[in-house]
Amino acid sequence: MYVVITGGGKIGQYLAISLLKEGNQVAVIEESEKVARYLSESLTGSHLVICGDGCEVTNQEDAGVQNADIFVATTGQDEDNLAACEIANRIYNVSRCIARVNNPKNLRIFRRLGIESISSTAIIARMIEEEATLSSMSVAFSLTSDQVSLIEIMVPRMRNNNNEEGVRAVDIEFDEGIRMVAVSHSDEIQVVNEDTRVYPGDQVIIAADTDMLGIARETIRAL
Repeated sequence: MYVVITGGGKIGQYLAISLLKEGNQVAVIEESEKVARYLSESLTGSHLVICGDGCEVTNQEDAGVQNADIFVATTGQDEDNLAACEIANRIYNVSRCIARVNNPKNLRIFRRLGIESISSTAIIARMIEEEATLSSMSVAFSLTSDQVSLIEIMVPRMRNNNNEEGVRAVDIEFDEGIRMVAVSHSDEIQVVNEDTRVYPGDQVIIAADTDMLGIARETIRAL
């Protein structure tokens, strides 16, 4: 699989490294000359690094976006990520474009345009910092498999648990093929561990086989 990433920051680097380890081909477009040089020297595997603006057609073309299976925009600017994805999709017909969304208010715009979005960048960063492994959901794996999805679900008022005490994440009985990986509570992000509790109004991030998404949602609604 050939993946083009624009934005060589921490998240972009993590994705590139993970994808390369899985044997994929990766091109990274990075505007900072210093960062681009670092990536060129540190990445291993079949990769290409372009120093330039990922919103410019020529740089995307130099990165081989016309041959890309997936285009991922991971910069810290939503408008840049949107523009880059629009170029990849509309000019070069890349069928799958994924964007990092820094401001959740922009999610609707991205989705209306058919751009997959990762809104919980803090969760991704936390997963990286805490070295979350594939067993708890790798972002790279979600990009390279059509059979696994990463979804965000709001916890409703609980019918079968105490709403004030919440419920331990590890006590929620999910079917095989479903795993809760992180929880957003009171603007704090926590990768799920044995002490994590889930309360009404929390946003939970779940990794699930694509055909299990409905069951995952029903499990949360039945808390």
